[in-house]
This record gives sequence, structure tokens and C-alpha cells, in this order.
Amino acid sequence: MEIITSLAPNVAANWDEFIISIIETVYMLAVSGFFSIILGLIFGVILVTTGPGKIYENKIVHQTLSAFTNVFRSIPFVILIAVLTGLTRVISGTIIGAEGVIFPLIVACTPFFIRQVDLSLSEVDSGLIEAAQSMGLSRLQIIWKVYLRESIPSIFRSISITLISLLGLSASGAVVGGGGLASFVIRYGHGRSMADVTWVGVIVILVIVFVIQIVCDIIIKKTTH
Repeated sequence: MEIITSLAPNVAANWDEFIISIIETVYMLAVSGFFSIILGLIFGVILVTTGPGKIYENKIVHQTLSAFTNVFRSIPFVILIAVLTGLTRVISGTIIGAEGVIFPLIVACTPFFIRQVDLSLSEVDSGLIEAAQSMGLSRLQIIWKVYLRESIPSIFRSISITLISLLGLSASGAVVGGGGLASFVIRYGHGRSMADVTWVGVIVILVIVFVIQIVCDIIIKKTTH
């Protein structure tokens, strides 16, 4: 603590709030990341498998989901927060702090991950799909044993990109009352010109990014064949 006090006195002076801001950032990232990844996988699989010539070919579902994905991906996050204010209040009970940003984060990030899953599953060799069909595998078995299993490394690359993007979006949310580390840095580092707060905030963000990348890289290495 003495080292922190000497190198970053303003951080040390607001230590409890600093720790809470980190916890809020990790909480937002974990909750919104979990739901974005789950929903993105589900709708990404639907998007791919309902495409032309695919195992669940359905033009209406495919085009509707594709349009939905493209529309929500194109809306800037700060504007999306404003658009979702009423719904966020109903779902989360608040529109400020960490809880008030999680739902908009999920809405913003899910379409992004859907498109990432679309790209990952589309890379699966069509010959493997045909071989699975000739072996009598059901469509659900093909999704699980071919599409998803063959795409694990690519999907985890997408997960790392998505989580890092979420971290950036959560920082944008601080501008409109969201909590987390970015809010702490804006309030003290920018608002009160405390440079040490800004630099420590940057370092913590980089550490979180490195942890995400290292974990995903390990999984990718172990699942690549």
C-alpha cells in the first residue's frame, strides 16, 4: 500500500471506491458477457442453419434474423442506451450504475457475437456436413458434433474479441451514468485532473484484457486439432 501511496496518491486516497469500481467492471463484463455469448451462440446457430441449402433452411427466419443483427450492430452504444431506457428500467429496476448498463450491453453485444458465430460456423467444411448426413446423424447431432465441435477454436477467438469489445462498451456506458472503472477514471482522472488515477485505470484495463486473451488462447491451443 505504501508503494501505491507514493506512486498514485489519489488512487490510494480513494482506494475503497477504486476497488468497488473494479468489481463493478468485472461484474458487468461477466454478466453481460455470459448472456451475450449464450444468446449469440443460439441465434448464431439458427442464422447459419436456416441459410440457403443448410439443414434447417428457412428463408424468412434467416433474413429476419440477419436484418435484426445488422440493425442492432449499427446503432452506437450511447444512443442504444437512450433508446432502451424504459425497457432497462423495467428489467433492471434502474438506468444508472452497473445494473443499469448490463441490459443495454447485452442488447448491443449479442448481435455482434451472432455475426462472429455466423462467420465461425460458416468455415466448417461442407464435406463434413454431408458426411454426417450420410452417416444418419440427426440435424441436432450435426449442429452439436460437427458445427460446434469443429468451430470451438474459432468461437473462442470470437469470445475473446467480444469480451474485449464489451469492456470498451462498458467504458462508454460510464458517460451516461454507468458504473465501473471508467466511471471512476472519468470522475477523478478527467474531472479532477488526477493523472495517476487515469494511468492506474489504464493499467487495470490492460490487465483485464491480457487475462481474457491468455485464457482464450489456452483454450484455443488445447482444442485445435
